[in-house]
Amino acid sequence: MKGKVEGEPVALYWLDQITKLVNICGSLLIIALVVLIGADVFSRNAFNLPISGVPEIVTLSIVAIVFLQAPQALKAGRLTRSDAVIGFLAVRAPKLARFLDTLYDLLAIAVMSAIFYATYPIFTRAWERSEFVGAVGDFTAPVWPVKLMILIGTFLLTLQFVAKIIRRHNDLEG
Repeated sequence: MKGKVEGEPVALYWLDQITKLVNICGSLLIIALVVLIGADVFSRNAFNLPISGVPEIVTLSIVAIVFLQAPQALKAGRLTRSDAVIGFLAVRAPKLARFLDTLYDLLAIAVMSAIFYATYPIFTRAWERSEFVGAVGDFTAPVWPVKLMILIGTFLLTLQFVAKIIRRHNDLEG
């Protein structure tokens, strides 16, 4: 069964749709932070009354946003990397350039897998122990949602690197 893009497996189509949805969640989190920070600044200046927990929420949210939006950045070709050597090789030695691109993707899969593997026990511990940031009596926020977002982001990023390899291979066949 093929997806919406001619000749592309349906699994890649659904991966891209889920990636877009997670990216939208990251964007909504950015909007929520802008509103929260604006409200905090207004409350500080107008009433000399800061909103409790804003620094903690911002710190946790930035990490979540990065991991929620990285898979879409990769899919859209906006993930930061140096293309000078690959661009040079693509013209002079396209097979070598494709090989190096695939090697890069495989190494990225290994790194994302290591991050997932290292984060999973941290997530389960934070969940089981109800770990939080902040000060009891003032403001507390659970840590596990951010750890879960790191897991979701690294998993989707890993799958997007796999999808890049599949798409590169399919381009060679076509």
